[in-house]
Amino acid sequence: MATLTVTYPAGRARRTLGATLSLYAKETKYEFLKLIRTSVFSLSVIGLPVMFYGMFGLSNRGNTMDGMYTAKYLLGGYCCFGMVGAALFGIGVGLASERAQGWLELKRSSPMPAMAYLLAKCITAQAFGLIIVSVLALLAIAFGGVHLSPIEFAKMLGLALAGVLPFAAMGLLIALLVPANAASGVVNLIYLPMSFLSGLWIPIQFLPKYLKPIAPYLPAFHLSQLMETVFGYQRRDSVALNHWAGLAGFTLLMLGISWAVFHRAEQDA
Repeated sequence: MATLTVTYPAGRARRTLGATLSLYAKETKYEFLKLIRTSVFSLSVIGLPVMFYGMFGLSNRGNTMDGMYTAKYLLGGYCCFGMVGAALFGIGVGLASERAQGWLELKRSSPMPAMAYLLAKCITAQAFGLIIVSVLALLAIAFGGVHLSPIEFAKMLGLALAGVLPFAAMGLLIALLVPANAASGVVNLIYLPMSFLSGLWIPIQFLPKYLKPIAPYLPAFHLSQLMETVFGYQRRDSVALNHWAGLAGFTLLMLGISWAVFHRAEQDA
């Protein structure tokens, strides 16, 4: 009886640095192409913040609230809203679906480094974050009467790269804990209330008094405060270092819990 023999490429120890970087780049490229071509994902993740900003940001052109130019304040808020959505849906929902389909097990059984798979998803979420910030900034400048200096725009892009990471870690934990058929619903239950309570849609000071104390415990609040710092709209008691520390601590917490969940699942398997 004939026997099928599968020969894998050289192991990780023999892979050159150039080959490793090429592998990471290809995995990232195809992950991005997969999501950008998935119209349900790309149109909703990019289109939702654009639609909301068009409805509430551009319609408030020339208005101010609490000393802030409304269209510019909402630009920062909806940029953060888009970044969070790109990470939670791209990683939380996407990874949960692939895990249920067995795609994750196939990837793990291949010679590809496990980090290439996760890093590709994270970089793709960052790429969508950059697209969202760029599109919203162009809309704000063209139709909202918003002025952005090159330094402000560069800081917004830099914050998009860093700000996606805590929510990518949250998405990873959701994917490990939540069944694929419930992941989208769970993400929405977290994403929408967190966005509202974090001041992404309206300033914190305009929230009901009993809801205001919740904001400092939410990662999206710290992200929004850093974005408003770019515009000089941060709260008087806001310190950028505290917000960076809040996001870093949240990221480490999510990664730590994810590692514990994954390690326990490996032991039970």
